[in-house]
Amino acid sequence: MNELNRIHLNGLRALEAVGRLGSLQKAADELGVTVGAVSQQVIRAEEQLGRAVFERTTRGLRPTAFGAGFLEKLGSGFRQLAEAVASARERDEAILTISVAPIFASRWLIHRIDRFAAAHPDIGLRIEATTVLVDFARSDVDLAIRIGPGTWHGVTADYIMPQEMFPICTPSLAARLRGPQDLQHLPAVIDAHEAFTWDVWLARAGLDVPAPKTRHLFSDASLCLDAAIAGQGILLGWPILASWALREGRLVAPFDMRVRTGMNYYFVTPPVVREPRKVAVFKRWMRAELALDADVAPDAGPGTPSTPSPSAGSPSSP
Repeated sequence: MNELNRIHLNGLRALEAVGRLGSLQKAADELGVTVGAVSQQVIRAEEQLGRAVFERTTRGLRPTAFGAGFLEKLGSGFRQLAEAVASARERDEAILTISVAPIFASRWLIHRIDRFAAAHPDIGLRIEATTVLVDFARSDVDLAIRIGPGTWHGVTADYIMPQEMFPICTPSLAARLRGPQDLQHLPAVIDAHEAFTWDVWLARAGLDVPAPKTRHLFSDASLCLDAAIAGQGILLGWPILASWALREGRLVAPFDMRVRTGMNYYFVTPPVVREPRKVAVFKRWMRAELALDADVAPDAGPGTPSTPSPSAGSPSSP
């Protein structure tokens, strides 16, 4: 252990991060410091070791012959340290803390909590409904569910499904639609913050017809859903938002086509740490629930591209 006293821990962290991530910039992003600071820590650590860990090339830093073996052992050591720290603050296996967006909590999860409780009476849920990014090192959140590209730093992102949009409205409004060309005769309920517009949906669905005219504009997707349920117009919705209303028959999907937005849903968990049983149980249960939603969502239409299926994203917390 006396050997460790020769090397500053921050220097070892910098060496490990650069070696694992492959660049000073990525290491700086993960460690929350500047590129210059990481570079100085790397240089100082190499001086303390008395050996070059990286070779400086025109394409960046590349491990030396010594560095490759050293970084492998260093990475293994830091993984064990992370697991040791995690074990020191083991969480109650009877409570699963989940961070989700408010709309996911209110429009999807809340309707199914009783089913989870019935299937897993030994696990209680604590829901944090927020869009604030999770810092797993400073919170007791076990699992986050987020939509995005899946390339967040410092976490593990486990692909769930793509986000898909499709028109939804009340059965009485749907009765006025003989085909997509009749959309122009219906009022539209619009989410002011939604980047995926009717024009985009029509184009990706391969439909050359006018979009419905905006009637009501809301700043919240949940309000948009309530307006659609109240018969105020037709809405571009997605399964997480609308599946319960569709299952209850309050809304219907008049056309058998859905279009992908280019964003995906992910389970997001801390890196390295072994997945607790309660997290694995919830993941399996949610995937099964989402499979049940498939019978109320419209089938894929001509605008639906092939499904990407990344298994993990990479390292900024969601």
